[in-house]
Amino acid sequence: MTVLLSLTIALFAGLMMTRVLKHFHLPDVTSYLIAGVLIGPYCLGRLGVSGVGFQEMGQLDALGNISNAALGFIAFAIGSEFRLSDLKETGKQALVVGILQGIVAMIFVDAALIALHFLIPDRLSLPAAITLGSIATATAPAATLMVVRQFKAKGKVTKILLPVVALDDAVGLVSFAASFGIAQALQSGEADLLSILLEPVLEILLSLALGTLFGWILTQLEKMFHSNSNRLNLVICFVVLTVALSMVKFQIGEIHFGFSTLLVLMMMGTVFCNICPLSFDLMERADRWTSPLFALFFVLSGAQLELGVFSDVMIVLVGVVYILFRSAGKFIGSYGSTRMMKCDPMVQKYLGWTLLPQAGVALGMCVSAMALGEDGNLIRNIVLFSVLIYELAGPMLTKWALTKSGDIIPPQRVDRRKEKLEALGTGAEDR
Repeated sequence: MTVLLSLTIALFAGLMMTRVLKHFHLPDVTSYLIAGVLIGPYCLGRLGVSGVGFQEMGQLDALGNISNAALGFIAFAIGSEFRLSDLKETGKQALVVGILQGIVAMIFVDAALIALHFLIPDRLSLPAAITLGSIATATAPAATLMVVRQFKAKGKVTKILLPVVALDDAVGLVSFAASFGIAQALQSGEADLLSILLEPVLEILLSLALGTLFGWILTQLEKMFHSNSNRLNLVICFVVLTVALSMVKFQIGEIHFGFSTLLVLMMMGTVFCNICPLSFDLMERADRWTSPLFALFFVLSGAQLELGVFSDVMIVLVGVVYILFRSAGKFIGSYGSTRMMKCDPMVQKYLGWTLLPQAGVALGMCVSAMALGEDGNLIRNIVLFSVLIYELAGPMLTKWALTKSGDIIPPQRVDRRKEKLEALGTGAEDR
């Protein structure tokens, strides 16, 4: 009963917050996150009244499987956007932009934090600075996809945005593994090059292989059913099953490897949408079913944001530097790479604004970074601070950029278009 009550409160709070903030024209994602913060342990949860809010992080951890499942559906939906017919036009551009913008963001953050290390060496170590630089590459796909879906964004920026966000996961894995290996070597004085080079490559290859296999199996099983309801049930079952299997970890000697849930589900969605004739209709049905699941995901994410990081001035200082230089790296990296690839001027101008959200992947990297001991704890707090800022501001900036680029049409403009079409239709009838 307690779990069901908690989920009901979370969903109801998120829905009510969208109504409270509707006059500010904020994306629903931002409203869900704010609702989560309010019912979290740092606000209403402090009252200690059961049923009013989450009183401790342990209650949120117990709902972790809900977030994992939602993230799986989000990744599956992003993968379904990789249709070969569209990639023929933007595939090469997305590949180059996806890699370069991540690398530039890492270089910017590395340079800034290494310089800050020499100013305050007792508070920010070199291993921590290097590790934070690699975490800067990651972009959260969930918030971006939700903004695109809510406002039905469609255009040149959106077309390249989703593949770039998806590629960030692979770029982030490789850059983090390499930087984290260097950080461990600096801390311990020993370097394990085999682990540094092999682990991220294995994780990416295994994830792509598992996603491809399950995408093919799902397509074959779809042929056994003639009811769309049963087909939808099968898709839901398969996504949840794949999320569970992708969380398995392996160890061979000193080598640790496993799967990236995001990469596995993205690849499964890509294979499914390209070889299943019914994929488009099924994805539309799945979107309607998963809407409350996505809302819960963001409310719970907001509740997990630890406001306690604001109590440490040094965390705030390093966090501000991290945010400023990561943002600058994303802007400059995306602008330079899109210009090099001769993308549309609107893509060059506005893509960088849509790449700021950061959450799940970055926090996952923080779990690995805890192996650095005290430095790992520092890294986690700085990333938590940045996630709090990025997750609240990122969706709003994404909406603004997509609106300015013309990918989101404001309601007033839609109404005017309808009026013009109706006027043209009336004129044709009169003639």
